[in-house]
Amino acid sequence: MKHSLFTFLFVGLTLSLFGQKFGYVDTEFILNKMPEYQQAQQEINQFSTRWQEEIQNMQKEIASMYSDLKAEEVLLTKEMRAERVLAIEQKEMELKEHQKKIFGYEGMYFLKKKELIKPVQDKIFEAIEKVAKDKRLQIVFDKSGDLIMIYTDPRHDYTDYVLEELGHGDPDDTIK
Repeated sequence: MKHSLFTFLFVGLTLSLFGQKFGYVDTEFILNKMPEYQQAQQEINQFSTRWQEEIQNMQKEIASMYSDLKAEEVLLTKEMRAERVLAIEQKEMELKEHQKKIFGYEGMYFLKKKELIKPVQDKIFEAIEKVAKDKRLQIVFDKSGDLIMIYTDPRHDYTDYVLEELGHGDPDDTIK
């Protein structure tokens, strides 16, 4: 009895899965077709470059402080040397804090990236949702994500529909 109930449930679940329509999109491909994403990436890179330069300047300052200490060490009293070492250690702490503030977990880099890219991603997800509803899809996978797709039948690829929905479709492409 239990075995036949399990078989019945398994067959029922399998049949219901076969009745669902699914498709996939490549969000990475879509993002790379969107000028607003390219612009956001450039802006993020500019911020990142500026922040990296700040950090490099702080590192140079610390290296200069070390070399000055080394050069003047013989002329310094024990107290003066201790003060210099303390100042260098303070600068190193400031550097670590600055690096953490910029590139650490939920740092300025992360927040700026989120601020600039999230609106573009939201736009894509809205377009995916519209295409999914128009095409009556119950499941849409992202080909560019962590989901590994060993084989994909091109007739289930809805990337072009999403691009068209976003206004970035190929005018020469006849996907309908």
